[in-house]
Amino acid sequence: MFVGSTQAARLMGVSARRIRQLLSGGRIQGAFKTGRFWMIPLVEGMPLVKKGTRGPQASWRRKKRSPVTIIHVNQQTIRQNQKQEQAAPVISVKRGKDNRYGHEVEITGPCRVVYRRDNPKPCGARVWIETLFDVEVYTKNPQGGLSPWG
Repeated sequence: MFVGSTQAARLMGVSARRIRQLLSGGRIQGAFKTGRFWMIPLVEGMPLVKKGTRGPQASWRRKKRSPVTIIHVNQQTIRQNQKQEQAAPVISVKRGKDNRYGHEVEITGPCRVVYRRDNPKPCGARVWIETLFDVEVYTKNPQGGLSPWG
């Protein structure tokens, strides 16, 4: 997964200016520039920073890792919806202990699709989407339109 310099600064607990200094010095491994923006790869949720040659030992403040948001489609609900008049939400969005259901989701950042045939989630899902970014969940309202989950 890749993040920008501002997001990398939040993850590492330093300023965006310090990240830009590390980038210009070539100390963040695997980072590259596309146009005006830096793409910084994450390894285990953090950017890899090469050890400096001067100054004190680096001690990045690791913040508590935010839980990964997992999005999957409930196949059982799809089958039940074919037998019923009203369509129940089939998309499940799980973040930590919070679980939301909706008809549509919008992911506001990078994400990845995971397929694990031999290691499904406890709910039985073998294919899901993971992201560290915000996800908007929309459900159908009685008038037929979509409204944000709330």
